[in-house]
Amino acid sequence: MPFHWFLPTAGDSHDIVSGGQASLAADTSRPPDIRYLALVARAAEQAGFEAVLTPTGTFCEDAWLTTAALLGETERLKFLVAFRPGLISPTLAAQMASTYQRISGGRLALNVVTGGEASEQRRFGDRLSHDQRYARTAEFLQVVRGAWAGTPYTFRGEHYDVENATVRDAPDPVPPIFFGGSSPAALPVAARHVDTYLTWAEPPAAVAAKLDAVRTHAKEAGRQLTYGIRLHVISRDTSDEAWGVARSLLARVPQSEIDRARAQFAATESEGQRRMAALTTGDSLEVSPNLWAGFGIVRPGAGTALVGSHAEVAARIREYQALGLDHFILSGQPHLEEALRFGENVLPLLSQGEK
Repeated sequence: MPFHWFLPTAGDSHDIVSGGQASLAADTSRPPDIRYLALVARAAEQAGFEAVLTPTGTFCEDAWLTTAALLGETERLKFLVAFRPGLISPTLAAQMASTYQRISGGRLALNVVTGGEASEQRRFGDRLSHDQRYARTAEFLQVVRGAWAGTPYTFRGEHYDVENATVRDAPDPVPPIFFGGSSPAALPVAARHVDTYLTWAEPPAAVAAKLDAVRTHAKEAGRQLTYGIRLHVISRDTSDEAWGVARSLLARVPQSEIDRARAQFAATESEGQRRMAALTTGDSLEVSPNLWAGFGIVRPGAGTALVGSHAEVAARIREYQALGLDHFILSGQPHLEEALRFGENVLPLLSQGEK
């Protein structure tokens, strides 16, 4: 059961108002300079994580360049590089990935992010609609895999017209492709073209329903996928201590930031973001045992955290694993200290359960 951590390339802090991939005004008391990111990467490697997810967005440092710079700072850690497929040529992406695999000794995985909000896409000159972006992603991945196949690949579709796409040498191993998306347009793309489908953490019943929907599409396509989940963690020696940390995080969020985030989420095109925001509207932010929606009050993207004692967090992870989840992509504030805390206190409990 691979565990992965998160590389805060938009900056890090002790607060939850630091989702800097969406806003430059967020709290980044630890700027994302290469020295700090190297500390986080080495901590993740030491803690026992397999890879680190490196995000994409206007206010992040570029994921390809940053992680390449960190290869020499680590020995075995893999880098799950997020990128938006419509912004570069698929043949160029295949070439970049192939080169990366050779210079890293096979430490690359790809996280395909079909798109952010329309305003974010327009910054990069992309004016396709939500569903058109997913159709383009499907074609993009066809060309990437074709270019990796070892023989020149020609493709003509609605979005790409490519002749004899190929690379110098096929990547070895072929980078696994991760992908997230909750809309009806996203699920068939996942089923037909990716290796691992990712979801943000909702209550287990909702996650199970989403995974079942993807499995149905995959079965129709004659494929089998692996599945992953993205969430934050607040794990402490006692449950009371962990919930105290959660309350203190929320207490430091200015009302102006909550109002700004709610307005942003109300206008979102993202089905996944709508689902995250909906978890914050009930009577309690504990939307399932030990699952707290407090991050989603103000932060875009993954909005939930497992909160509790180390044993409680391990137990909830086991419950998600029982749904068929294979990969867990975790984060915590700040990312340096929390990587070590989780690695020292929760991973051993999960390892014991595997023996």
